[in-house]
Amino acid sequence: MMAGASPLSGAVEILPADGELTGAARFTVADTETVLPGHYPGFPIFPGVCLVECARLSAEATLPGEAKGAALAAVESTRFTGPVFPGDQVDIDLVWKRTPAGDWQCRAKLSTRRGPAASVRLRFAHPAGEAAAA
Repeated sequence: MMAGASPLSGAVEILPADGELTGAARFTVADTETVLPGHYPGFPIFPGVCLVECARLSAEATLPGEAKGAALAAVESTRFTGPVFPGDQVDIDLVWKRTPAGDWQCRAKLSTRRGPAASVRLRFAHPAGEAAAA
C-alpha cells in the first residue's frame, strides 16, 4: 500500500512489547471513521480490510531488528471471526518468526471486548538484492 493511502482516519497506537519477537498495539474505531457510512448504512461495521490495515501498520511499527528494511510481500491469510463496531477498541497482538526462506512472518490476533475479531498472517521480505540487516 502506498504511503498516505491508508483507509484509516485514526492512528494505531503501538504499545510496549514483551520481547523482540512480539508486539502489541490498539486502535479505537471512532464514529467518524470515513469507511463507516457505506459499510453498512444504518448498521455500521468496521470493514475487514481495515482490520488488515491495522495489522499491517502494527507490524511495520514492530519489525524485529533483523527485519528492519523489510516490506510487506504478502497477506498470507485472513480470518474474520467477529464484528467490530464504531466505538470498539481493537487490541492487536503480534508474534514474529523468521521463515525458512529468510523472510519474516507476522501473525496478528485482533480482538475487541466481545472476543476475537480477526487473525491476519503477513509476510515481510527485504527488497531483491538487499541483504537482511545483521
